[in-house]
Amino acid sequence: MFSEKEISPSFLTYACEVIANTDNGLTGSEIVKISTQFSTKYDIDIPHYKYPFDCPNKRTALFENLVKFSPKQQFEILMDIIDSEKSAKNDQDKIRLLRVKLLSKYSHLGSIKNTELETYELVEDTKHWLSLYPAVLKLYNEAFEKYKLQTYKRNVLDDMRLTLEMLVQEICKNKKSLENQQSEIGSFIRSKGSSPEFNNMLLKLIDYYTKYQNTYVKHDDSVPENEVEFIIEMTSSFIKHLIKLNEKEES
Repeated sequence: MFSEKEISPSFLTYACEVIANTDNGLTGSEIVKISTQFSTKYDIDIPHYKYPFDCPNKRTALFENLVKFSPKQQFEILMDIIDSEKSAKNDQDKIRLLRVKLLSKYSHLGSIKNTELETYELVEDTKHWLSLYPAVLKLYNEAFEKYKLQTYKRNVLDDMRLTLEMLVQEICKNKKSLENQQSEIGSFIRSKGSSPEFNNMLLKLIDYYTKYQNTYVKHDDSVPENEVEFIIEMTSSFIKHLIKLNEKEES
């Protein structure tokens, strides 16, 4: 029986199936490179340090290497693989689900705090929708990276505002600032059949959002952390709703 402080063998097996799947997962050489990188870092002997492997397949090789590390090290290795460019060729829905499950079950093993978990999951979902808008997604990713570093809080707020502004500009096909998009956003929402009450509520929220942003981006970084999390979540919710409406229009 494994404690909550350990990553269970069944989860490691699942992770290896996703990361090293036959069709588009990590290659044998990539598994060797990553494994030896961490075995050197932590001075740990691993069974599979060269390719080809002396085992049935690359999924087994990755699993047998991972079990030699401590739970915290396993978490670090899995997150490093998931977030690396090497995973870009993999099935992104499966990679995204693996990331969410890893954080949901074992975030206590890493540097991501429990208070950040809900925000992280919402962000991953928002990234999925923003894949339709690469330039907006790029800025959104940069903002969240700053947030994870727990620095530049004012910049995170500003980047989040700009992300939403860029998305609205693309949807409404203009270059207006977010503060000056009330009429366009209202027309857009009404064209999708939203109720007058919902329309008014959303416009009020965006108005408060821009006023809050304008207050803090002009000052120093003394922004309460819980407010930064809320702004990320609020921005993400705005983005998801607007994209869903826009996709509905185009379908």
